[in-house]
Amino acid sequence: MAKICVILPAAGRSTRFGDPKQKKIYSELEGRAVWLRAVEPFVNRDDVEQMILVIAAEDRELFDRRYKASVAFMNIEVIEGGAERSDSIAQALDRVKPGCDYVAIHDAARPCLTVDQVDAVFKAAEEHGAALLAIPASDTLKQVGDDRMTLGTVNRRGVYLAQTPQVFRKDWLLAAYADREKLGAAVTDDTQLVEALGHRCAVVDGSSFNLKITTKADLLLASAILKSKPASCPSRSQHPFADEMEQWGELPRLKPSDVFGS
Repeated sequence: MAKICVILPAAGRSTRFGDPKQKKIYSELEGRAVWLRAVEPFVNRDDVEQMILVIAAEDRELFDRRYKASVAFMNIEVIEGGAERSDSIAQALDRVKPGCDYVAIHDAARPCLTVDQVDAVFKAAEEHGAALLAIPASDTLKQVGDDRMTLGTVNRRGVYLAQTPQVFRKDWLLAAYADREKLGAAVTDDTQLVEALGHRCAVVDGSSFNLKITTKADLLLASAILKSKPASCPSRSQHPFADEMEQWGELPRLKPSDVFGS
C-alpha cells in the first residue's frame, strides 16, 4: 500500500469572505470549524502516513488556543505558511516524511469532501502518477475584457473545473515545485506545475457538492449539503472520535469542552 502525505493549505487571507473578525476556515459549520470538516475524510486511513496543515503566522495564537488538543490527537503537524499559496505548499513539502510515496493537496476550505471521493482519487493517482477531482463545465463560458464587456464565448467541450484533492507522486511534485518560478504568477493550481513537466493528470469525477468556501453564502450551501448526508455507515470508523460515522464523515455533536474547539 502506497503511503500518502496530505497537505491542507489554510494560510489564505479570506479577503472575499466578508468578515474582518474571522477567516472562513475557522467559521463554524454544523458544529465544527470548516478546516476540521475538510480534514475528516483523511483521518484514520491506513494509507495516510502524515498530515500537514499550513496556517498563517498571524493565526498561530488563535489556532493553538482553539485547536491544539485536536491536532495533537489527530497527529496533524501545523506549520506557518508563506506569502502565497505556492510558498506555503513548498514549505510543507520540505516537511514530508521520506516514507511517503505520494502527496495529496486538499483545500482546507473544502468541507464537504466524501470518503468515496478520496478513495477514488488516491487509487487513480497510484495508477497514473497524478490525479485530481474535477467536474465538467456545465454553464456557458464567456471571455470578458477588463471593461466587463464580452470578448467571445469559450467552447466548453472538454473543459473541467478543477477541485481538490489533487494527488501526485512525491518525486513529480518535488520536481515541479523546484521549477515553479518558470511559470511565475500564471500558476493557479498544483496540477499546472506538474503538467509543465510533461506529466498528464488523471481526472476523477468530483461533485458540485465538493464546494470551496469563498463567501458567507457558501457556508449556507455547505450546511445544506452536510444536512443531506445519507444515514448509512461505513465498515469502519474514519475518525478517532467516532465509533461509527456516516459515509460522508459525520461525527456526533461534541460539547465545547471536548477536544474540538469552537
